[in-house]
Amino acid sequence: MKQRLFYIIFAVTLLAVSCAKRGMPSGGPKDETAPYLVSASPNNETVNFDSKKVRINFNKYVKLQDLFNQLIISPPMENMPEITPVGSATKFINIKINDTLAKNTTYIFNFGNSVVGNNEGNILHDFKYVFSTGNYIDSLTVSGNVVDAFDRETEKNVSVLLYEVNNKFTDSIIYKENPKYISNTLDSTYFQFTNLKAGKYVMVALKGGSQNSYKFNPKTMKIGFVSEPVTIPTDTMYTIKLFKEELPLQVYKPKEEYQGKLDFGYEGNADSLQIDVISEVPSDFTYFITKEKEKDTLNYWFKPYEGIDSLSFNVHKKEYAEDFTVKLRTKKIDSLNVTNNVTRDLHLKDTFNISANIPLISVDTTKIQLFEKDSVEVTQKNIYLSKDKINLYIDFKKKQNENYKIDFLPGALKDFFEETNDTLQYRFQTKSIADYGNLFLDIEGVEKYPIIVQLLDENDNVLQTILSDKMETIKFDQLEQNSYALRIIIDENKNGKWDTGSFLNKEQPEEVFYYNSKIKIRPNADIFEKVILK
Repeated sequence: MKQRLFYIIFAVTLLAVSCAKRGMPSGGPKDETAPYLVSASPNNETVNFDSKKVRINFNKYVKLQDLFNQLIISPPMENMPEITPVGSATKFINIKINDTLAKNTTYIFNFGNSVVGNNEGNILHDFKYVFSTGNYIDSLTVSGNVVDAFDRETEKNVSVLLYEVNNKFTDSIIYKENPKYISNTLDSTYFQFTNLKAGKYVMVALKGGSQNSYKFNPKTMKIGFVSEPVTIPTDTMYTIKLFKEELPLQVYKPKEEYQGKLDFGYEGNADSLQIDVISEVPSDFTYFITKEKEKDTLNYWFKPYEGIDSLSFNVHKKEYAEDFTVKLRTKKIDSLNVTNNVTRDLHLKDTFNISANIPLISVDTTKIQLFEKDSVEVTQKNIYLSKDKINLYIDFKKKQNENYKIDFLPGALKDFFEETNDTLQYRFQTKSIADYGNLFLDIEGVEKYPIIVQLLDENDNVLQTILSDKMETIKFDQLEQNSYALRIIIDENKNGKWDTGSFLNKEQPEEVFYYNSKIKIRPNADIFEKVILK
């Protein structure tokens, strides 16, 4: 009886202690350690590798994160291996190899930052599984950085490739075949090749195109390259400038947008492209060609005539030539639309201008009236059209702190189709010179002139450009109060613009420098800046 009573008391006590422990669990310390490799089969850095399956074991549950973008296999395989599991947490990774492996070759499966702990997401950085089909592991390395040749910021996830220079090597290999070795900048601009074999290589960087595509497509990809072959081993750290090549000229079949307007889309450089009509047309057939703003499109304007149902063209420039025929079906007619390109404030240095959606063939200046203070007419003004007849400018001597009004009376503007405007009225004002500041630049470290100095806004849009062919103080005057940036281009071929590079011609893009400090302009102040190119 006493023994039964003891068991009952012990059970009640145990239950009470158990209940007393119920409450907020402490959970223990937060796991801040990354997973690590415990074992692999075959072992990591195995030589004489001949397996089709690999199992990699970790010390804790892991999952694969962004594997598609992170995994780099070098040398690349024609048939991608199967890697499982994806989407679930396990303590292992399985690799099924679906390719025939090259002999005497070191392979690297670089998982990047895709292997993470399941609970806290701690990353196993730059995890690699390496094996060799030969009797040793290649161990040489080379590294560097990728920078954008023109833009201030460089895109991430850039592929860097090594092509072996041997008796089969030609420059066209980058368009047709996969490289010998692959690296990637992942979420940085830094790259590193490991486990390389000694030799001579061409180093190329590619950005764009489809994932795991290592053949250069100039339509969709940027490219960068080291000018001379890289000899490994080396302790040189390379910098590769990434750029978009200018495509060969290609004109597409024209499309009819409106009655009397055809669009010739193109890629490449269409400067001086000739568009000749080769159809039988009336002797008074009239046409006009304009370049569409911010589009690779030429607009072909023509006056329709009775009985026309198609037009044929020959387009040509130097060695390029092509014929097109376009059926004319639309009855849709575009109407004249005018846009004011001036904000409420007209800068003292600027010229008032408007733009039309259809080229203007005539302007009746007697129907354009300019007033100051809303009533005093300004008679001294110069009115003229741009070369493409899309923009109309009105230049006059502007007064400080003045209000202006411009009236376009009906019929002041006549477009290509002889349609005219209705009444148009625009109001604007000017500021005082004291509302603006001036910027003076002394640029040092220029190794070659001429240079192109561009004043940029905070989004790197070009506001003003000055060309300089000698050491001098550059002045940007009458600037509005704001923060500005600078871009300086070494104009190697002296054509007044930045020129890109070419892989086949072994031409690097023209050098570009950014002034990293923001320049703040204050009203009625002169700002002096010393810029040192490095």
